[in-house]
Amino acid sequence: MKKFAVISGDIVAFTSLADLAKKKLETATKELFEVLEGKFGTYSRLIKGDYLECAVPNASDGLRVALLFKTFIKSQELEAKNKRHKYFEEYGVRLVLGYGSLSRFEPENGIIDGEAIYMSGRQMNEESTHYKERVIIKNTLKFVSTVEALNQPMEPLFALLDFLTIRATRKQCEVAHYKLMNLSEEEIAGKLGTSQSAVNQHSTRIGWNAIEKAVTYYEQLLSQ
Repeated sequence: MKKFAVISGDIVAFTSLADLAKKKLETATKELFEVLEGKFGTYSRLIKGDYLECAVPNASDGLRVALLFKTFIKSQELEAKNKRHKYFEEYGVRLVLGYGSLSRFEPENGIIDGEAIYMSGRQMNEESTHYKERVIIKNTLKFVSTVEALNQPMEPLFALLDFLTIRATRKQCEVAHYKLMNLSEEEIAGKLGTSQSAVNQHSTRIGWNAIEKAVTYYEQLLSQ
């Protein structure tokens, strides 16, 4: 049976955003959904403003799409209404990538059903910070599957990428996002209205070389 990558995501400290900021983020995220659908054939949906699900038909694209979500949300500059906003700025979004089959995938009817989404959703719910007074986040990027031979190399790979993206600044995430879209540094500089050397500095500081190698490794492993 065909394997999918299904990403479940929970925007961290969404309630810390001002009402207009929430609407701005929702609108921007839905626009990203359309871009990803055109580029990767994905089907994505946003639930209650702060929970997202994305089915990636070509499982080897899964990590790239997950990092596109991560870097996109962390690159947003949004108005806060309370102190919990620092968690949004640091973590952005928690993501779980589930690798497995789907018994039903009907984007035209809004249906994603099966093993892959069960795994990603269950893992996300187990680590939810909703309604908790104290936010404790151990990691924000995880891989789950029933294939132990995949789980073993993915655990340290995803932990490394989690570490790099959590430490990254808004500008560094913005640059990484465009690089994940395969734009050149010259093209990114034009989009951001800055110099190519500034783009290169942000790229170096987020650890782009390591991110690129990790994504390539994932793509090759899941293409076999």
